[in-house]
Order: sequence, then C-alpha cells, then structure tokens
Amino acid sequence: MMRMLHAAAALLALAFVPAAHAQKEREVSIGLQAAITSIDPHYHNLSPNNSLLLHVFEPLVKRDANQKMVPGLATSWRAIDDLTWEFKLRKGVKFHDGTPFTAEDVVATYKRVPNVPNSPSSFATFTKPIVETRIVDPYTITFKTAAPHVLLPSDLGAVYIVPKAVAEKAATDDFNSGKAAIGTGPYKLVEYVPNQRVVLKANYGYWGGEEPWDKVTFKILTNASARVAALLSGDVQMIETVPTSDIAKLSSDKNFALADKVSNRVIYVHLNQWNDKTVPFVTAKDGKPLEKNPFKDARVRKALSMAINRDAIADRIMEKKAVPASQLLPDFFYGTSKKLKPQKYDPDGAKKLLAEAGYPNGFAMTIHGPNNRYINDDKIAQAIAQFYSRAGIDARVETLPSNVYFTRATKGEFGYMVLGWGTESGEQGSSLRSLLATHDPAKGMGVTNRGRYSNAEFDKQVTEALVTMDDKKREAMIQHAAETAMNDTGLIPIHYEVSTWGTAKGYRYEARTDQYTLATGLKPAK
Repeated sequence: MMRMLHAAAALLALAFVPAAHAQKEREVSIGLQAAITSIDPHYHNLSPNNSLLLHVFEPLVKRDANQKMVPGLATSWRAIDDLTWEFKLRKGVKFHDGTPFTAEDVVATYKRVPNVPNSPSSFATFTKPIVETRIVDPYTITFKTAAPHVLLPSDLGAVYIVPKAVAEKAATDDFNSGKAAIGTGPYKLVEYVPNQRVVLKANYGYWGGEEPWDKVTFKILTNASARVAALLSGDVQMIETVPTSDIAKLSSDKNFALADKVSNRVIYVHLNQWNDKTVPFVTAKDGKPLEKNPFKDARVRKALSMAINRDAIADRIMEKKAVPASQLLPDFFYGTSKKLKPQKYDPDGAKKLLAEAGYPNGFAMTIHGPNNRYINDDKIAQAIAQFYSRAGIDARVETLPSNVYFTRATKGEFGYMVLGWGTESGEQGSSLRSLLATHDPAKGMGVTNRGRYSNAEFDKQVTEALVTMDDKKREAMIQHAAETAMNDTGLIPIHYEVSTWGTAKGYRYEARTDQYTLATGLKPAK
C-alpha cells in the first residue's frame, strides 16, 4: 500500500511539471559553411552572422521563409504620412536577463548602430534615414525621415534590438565574451569559439513559443568534404550548402533528406571603374599598361558579359543547382523586370564589341574571387577564365580566403571581382541602391559598389523610386531603373544560387530564400 502511495505521489508531482519541459534534454548540431566573425549584432553586416544571431536577438520586423515581412518585436507598422512611420511594439516580451522590452531599448539600439568602432560593414545605412525618433508610450514609437523612405520597415528588419543598458555601454568584445549577448530571441548564448563553434541553449518562456531543442551547437565546417563527412557520421544532424557533387548521393540515401530553394543570392562581377586611366591587374597582352581603363567603356563591359556561358556554369559547374541571372534577384521578387533576360553566350559578338572599343586583340587581366564563401566559387572563376580565352582575352585566376579577399576588394585593389549578394530586403530596390548607385556613403548610396560604377540617369531613377510611397508606381520605377543599369552592364550577373540543406533521418528543414540556416526551422520529421 505504501509503495502505491509513493507511486501515486510521483505521478502527481509529474503532473505539475510544465508539459513543454517534461521531455527536454534534446540537442542538435548543425554544420555551417562560413565562420561567425562576431556576436555583436551591430558590428559586421554579414549574412552568416545575421543568420546565427537571429537566434539570440530580434528586430522589429522579421521575415518568413520566402522573405515576406512578418511581425517581430513590432506587432504592426504604418506610414502616418510620407515622412512619418509609427510602430506598435510587442508587449510582455522580456530580455534574457529578465528586463522588459520597451521603446527605450529601440531608441538606444538605433543610437548605438552608427557608433560601433571598427565595423567592417556597418548597419548604419539602415538607420541613417531616421532624423527624429519619438516615444509616444512604452509600446509606441514614431520615426521621422528627411525624405519619404518606403523601405524603412524593411531596413529596420536588419537591426537587432539589445537592452538599453547594453546599447549604452557594451563594446564588441563584451558581446563576444557573452557578457553583453542579451537579446529577446528563442535561444541564449552559451559559448562562442571563433572559427570553431557557437553553442546556444533554449530560452524557456520565449514569447514566440518554445523550441524543440534544449541545446544547439553550430559547428564551423568551412571545408565542404568535412561538412558532408560530419553529416554522414552523425556528428551533426544538418548541414548547409551541400556541395553540388554530393547532392545526388545524399538524395538517393534513405538515411538523409535534402531541402532546397532558389535563393536571393546572385553571383556577379564588379568591374573596377575607380578612375579613367588605370585598373589593377589589367594590362595589354605584352604586360604593358593600357592607355585607359577599358571597364569605363560600356561596350567592353557588355563584351565581358557576352563571353560568359551562364548555361554551362549552371549545368556543369553548379550541377543544375543554379539559375542563370539577368538582374540582382530572380524575377519572382518585387521590383524585378521580366523584360531582362540572361545575356546569351556569344564569344564572336564579344570579339566584335572589343574591336569596336579599340581592343581588337583583347587584353590581359586577373580574375579575382573568394575560394571559401560561395558555392563552387573557385570553379566559377576558373570557368570564366576559360570562356574569356575564346573571346581573345588572356585571363588568369587568383582566389583568396574570403576574410582577405573582401577587405582588399572593398579597397579597390582588384580589377575584375567575382562577388555574391543576398538581398535580405526581399525586393530589388535596396540591392540597386547598394550595388549600383554612385558611391556616396553619406547618403547611404552605393555602399557596396566595389566597382564604383556611376550612371547619373540610373541614380535619379532609383532615388525617385525609393521615395515613392505607392507600391505599384514604385515597383514600375524600380523595374525601369534595373533595366537602365543592366542594359548598361553596370555589373555582370552570372547566376542565382539554389541553396541546399542536408538533414539526417528524423529531421526536416524549411528551406529559405535568404539562405539562413536556423535552428528554428529545423524540426523533428514526425
């Protein structure tokens, strides 16, 4: 009888354990392609960082798997007039340290963003349009802009909120040590070991509902073979960026599952147009300097685009896991033009254009690119060089680790630069503004225009589009601006990546157009 009473008491005690915690101690490990450079959410605007830090911190506006804007720390937003936006904030949200989230935290965060020391890629472009902030009440805030700024909700979706006390005092090192890594997200930071791993634990009581995982370990596996090996061995339960050479093998194995989606990432080329006279790593075929910068001539730029066989790259190099590109986003995104089609491969036509531009015998150049950032990035650069030889251009290839390459490319040290860009806003206007507008950081224009392409007509078109509040009118204007820049070959689009994730049996992942690898999207298969 006593034993039965003890058993009943034990069952009664279990009944009072919250259901969400009753079956805990579930762990999962995920293999990442790229290193995380910082835990400071305002230090380095880099997709791998932004993806991982979204587990710990949150913005006012979030995006779903197709990049549609959805409520985050703001429950709603609206334009009161052309210069004023009102945001209603979510009530009942607490930071990881237990302090309540209010409008004060938003104001302090946005004040911190442009003042983070030594930021290699600042988030300031997202907050720069705001000229005045007013707290109406703890959960209502308004922003004034100097000019109509229709992208403000989208821009603020890129800025993660931290507590006021953290925003006012914390340095980047404080975030990296974990001391200041306090957000409102579904996970808390446990450990950050640069170039090795990031460990998170569940934030029980999270406002958005609890996750199925108690602990998540993100392992940095930059080597593609090592990443696949980790999945095959069970060391990780999911990997991102499955190498194209392994997709067929994994898809035919019942112990694994693949999820893929055409992404928002375009692989493209910027051509150095920093000055009229010289361009780095571009010479006559005998090695002598050219009389002028050939990339300043639209005919040369178009010839270089015509000489690339995009279909061959998509089919052979990318093993059909890419879509030939005509602009900065696939044409199912807002602001893209269906008039723009991928440039047809025409090496003979390229030769004719080069001859018209004064280069009947072509010239010599070095193709620079990263070798560990994008899918098959080194192979893509090698393929382009081979295509160019058929158009009379002597091209050699030099690829570098991404941390070295991007720093030098941003300084204008290369002539021909293979790059990638993921449009996190989910529309083409912000990409045009960043990659093709005349470089003017003070105005937030051309901030990632490494080629320094400049077209006054295009600048006018994209500027007017981005201050037009009517959605239909604005989309037509963005499309027209895209046509202007692409027809002038302001840059050379190559393809859109198809992102592929691999999971072990018993797991499923919701593929995303933004290429983010989120533990929140990884679920038990049943």
